Formats: sequence, C-alpha cells, structure tokens
Amino acid sequence: MHGGGWVMWPLLGLSVLSLTLSLERSWFWLRTHSGERGRRLARIAKHLRAGEFAKVGTIVSGDRSVYGRVVRGLLELGCDESVAVELVEDQRVHIERFMVLLSTIITAAPLLGILGTVSGIIQSFKLLSGTDVVTDPRAVSAGIAEALLTTAFGLIVALITLFPYMAFKAQLDRCLGRLEAIVAAAGGTRP
Repeated sequence: MHGGGWVMWPLLGLSVLSLTLSLERSWFWLRTHSGERGRRLARIAKHLRAGEFAKVGTIVSGDRSVYGRVVRGLLELGCDESVAVELVEDQRVHIERFMVLLSTIITAAPLLGILGTVSGIIQSFKLLSGTDVVTDPRAVSAGIAEALLTTAFGLIVALITLFPYMAFKAQLDRCLGRLEAIVAAAGGTRP
C-alpha cells in the first residue's frame, strides 16, 4: 500500500466494495435460480396456460422471489399486457441492483490506476529535473514503482469485478427471459 501511494487507498476501497456487492449478488442469484425454481416455474407456466389459477396461487403463496411477486401480481391484477409490463418493471429494481455500481468500478479502477501511474512518473521527473543531483537511483525508482503498482492494482480490481458482473448480467437476462415466458403463458387471461 505504501509503495503505491495515495491512489492505492481508493483502489482498496473499490476492491472491498466490489467483493461485497459480488457476494450479495451471488447470494441473490443463487436463491433466485435454485434448481427447484426452474421446475416450479415450468409448473406455473403450465397451470397459467391451462387457466388453473388456484393451483398457481398455491404454488406461489410463499414465494418471495421476483418470480413469485410477478405471478401474484398477475393473479391479483389480471394478466393483460400493461399490467404485466408494470409488474416486471417493478421487479427490475431487485434484478438490476448494484449493476451500475459494479460497471462503474470496472471503469473507474483502471482509470485510478492510470492516475497513480501519472502521479508516480511526475514524482520521478520532479526528482530528475530538480537542482539537486540524484545519486541514489532508488529515489527515482520509488516513483516508477508507484506507477507500476497502481496500474497493476487498478487492473486487478477491474478484472475481479468484470467476471462476476458478466455472470450477473447473464443471470439478469435469464431472469427477464423467464418473466417474459411467464407473462406469455398467462397470455391475457383473467383469473
């Protein structure tokens, strides 16, 4: 941390934030897309197509997932398209939670690393361009070390955020696809 200069502290903060958000999103998606959930959604879609709304209500009665909330909304408010769109959009907050923040970390971490690079190089050039003669090369190498450390750490933070972000994006797309399938299965029928 000391060798990388002041930029290492914001990068450390971003890495801790990234790890925390990634753990929260992993937990959310593991619960949302458990193995049983897919089978339950298939049963819900089958019963919705058949107009068996009482069975659907029983299946989703204790379901607090985004799917359960949308299906309960369809049962309560009707299955027309405008209601379905509104119900799905209401759940988008839960589905896309922290995605913008993770995307910002992916972009900001390398930029902070570059800022540390510039800071370290400026430090080295100040020493070289000063009136005093530099007799110890370690004085110049400290600025170069700062430049390299912050660049590397910025890239590492971006990479450890990028891979979970892309996995969460895939889960998000999967979730929206499943919600579209449920809405299509309801198909404008009225419970």
